[in-house]
Amino acid sequence: MDKRRITQIITAIITNANIKGFFEGNIFKGNIKKVCVPGLNCYSCPGAMGSCPIGSMQAVIGTIKYDFSLYIAGFISLMGILFGRFICGWLCPFGLIQDLLYKIPSRKIKVNKKTNNILKYLKYVILIVFVILLPMFLVNEFGISPPYFCEYICPAGTLEGGIPLVLLNEPLRNTIGFLFGWKMFLLFIMILSSIFIYRPFCRYICPLGAFYSLFNGISFYKFEVDKDKCTNCKACVKKCKLDIEVYKKPNSAECIRCGDCVKACPTKAIKKGFRF
Repeated sequence: MDKRRITQIITAIITNANIKGFFEGNIFKGNIKKVCVPGLNCYSCPGAMGSCPIGSMQAVIGTIKYDFSLYIAGFISLMGILFGRFICGWLCPFGLIQDLLYKIPSRKIKVNKKTNNILKYLKYVILIVFVILLPMFLVNEFGISPPYFCEYICPAGTLEGGIPLVLLNEPLRNTIGFLFGWKMFLLFIMILSSIFIYRPFCRYICPLGAFYSLFNGISFYKFEVDKDKCTNCKACVKKCKLDIEVYKKPNSAECIRCGDCVKACPTKAIKKGFRF
């Protein structure tokens, strides 16, 4: 098992350390729950020790008291400036789930380059519309709005929070309706596609990944290509599951910093680490 997988597993365990929640069917509500975790991890997961930054941002945008949360925006901006999408590749529990699904033996699908270049912008649309605009403007008579992305789209919330809570609470099972069925359908599509396509949620849907991608080019943690050592052999491109031309764009907005290209480079031209 490589360092990245070990880091992913440790992070998932730490951020979901409330084990008794899975037996009691309730949500941890200690003071630490007010603190955001860097990756996408559902607040309603019985094991969650912290808050999801996307859920938190929607919650504060969609209330009568706050138009925007400087704390949430500041936190994820700091994470983006320091790490960029390294968080997606190494610290996100739902990223780990997709990685494990992709390991299931099957014939893998490589998304057409033209199609990929169009679909990759969908996550930015979801960030702007479902995370920011709808919670900000589409509110009820009390000036409060629901967390639209979490409620209508997020498959991580369904898997980590919805399913465990419904299984462990009979009253919740009696309230299941169309919305839960819709979310289960989206989760099924995401699980199925993750078996054949590498990280489809991260690539095309995740608003947190969209936010962090804005910092990939300027983050302190970055990749650099030594042009004197690089032979343009494209070994890095062949190894990259996200089809990034690493030797041309080592800090592409789509790069999750998995490091496969670094290992594949025969001349050790790709360096990774913090650059201040």
